[in-house]
Amino acid sequence: MLPVLHHDATHRPHRLLVLLAVLAAVLCHAAAPAGAAVSGPVIDREFADPDVVKAGGTYHAYATNGGGKNIQHATSRDLVHWTVVGADALPALGAWAVPDRGKVWAPEVYDNGTGFTMHYTALDRAGGKQCIGAALSPSPDGPFRPVGDGPLVCPVAEGGAIDASSYTENGRRYMLWKNDGNCCEMDTWLHLQPVSRDGTRTTGPAVRLIKQDRPWEGKVVEAPTLVKRAGHYVLFYSADFYGEDAYKTGYALASRLTGPYTKAEAPLMSTKSFADAVHSPGGQDVVTGPDGRDRIVFHGRRALGSPRAMYVAGLGFENGRPVVRGGAAGA
Repeated sequence: MLPVLHHDATHRPHRLLVLLAVLAAVLCHAAAPAGAAVSGPVIDREFADPDVVKAGGTYHAYATNGGGKNIQHATSRDLVHWTVVGADALPALGAWAVPDRGKVWAPEVYDNGTGFTMHYTALDRAGGKQCIGAALSPSPDGPFRPVGDGPLVCPVAEGGAIDASSYTENGRRYMLWKNDGNCCEMDTWLHLQPVSRDGTRTTGPAVRLIKQDRPWEGKVVEAPTLVKRAGHYVLFYSADFYGEDAYKTGYALASRLTGPYTKAEAPLMSTKSFADAVHSPGGQDVVTGPDGRDRIVFHGRRALGSPRAMYVAGLGFENGRPVVRGGAAGA
């Protein structure tokens, strides 16, 4: 309730200031996106590296292997209440991949105009490294069926490739991915590569965007996600070892799609930024909520060693720079 102003001229300036302060607080509260507070996981089980796509009025989330499935799948109408689907979204891998469920990671799904494309990571038989393959389905419910005689991206000499994500601009489709150099004491680069509309073939060479070069990143950057806001390209990424509290999420900005990208000095999300309410936040995706506002979807742990559950937080942008609601900036 707002304070009532009396007509005592002596107190009017003071009361006016109080009123303005209360109004400012109300407006700030109203501006925060619904569901922004990070009070707990929305999928409270192992559901790592989540990717979310909206089809009609339904959000579909896909995750790294778990629950006896190559790729996990869950649905929601509001990004808060989720139903985990019983069926495997990717029941069979491409013939190029070793049928090892534990090596199936980090799916990316998008609407390709005539159906849905999934990019997934699996172990390449020929090269012995993790590589990226493609699968198609007429529906986001799946099942997705592998396509192609071999992996889509597989730079064995650079440690392989993982963590595909998609970006579209001016009708042209791109795939972002990471060379898995940390498997073999090499640099890890995040790449941008043009692909066909359905994502089943590459259509040009990959461009390197950023690599690990900050102390807080440890030996690895991975899990790229690219969006454009307020004229800035915002490249989100995860850094450091996923199995420890050091895992965190950073970002870099550019004025051109291919860069150069300038990294933020401090992480965007970390165990510290969430005051230990969420540990090791990473594997992020960005999605528009039912209210038209951005959300950041990511995995995190209740405590070190617990499952990588799925969280959703409000995401804003100030002068093109991302701000996560419920986390302390720069921590």
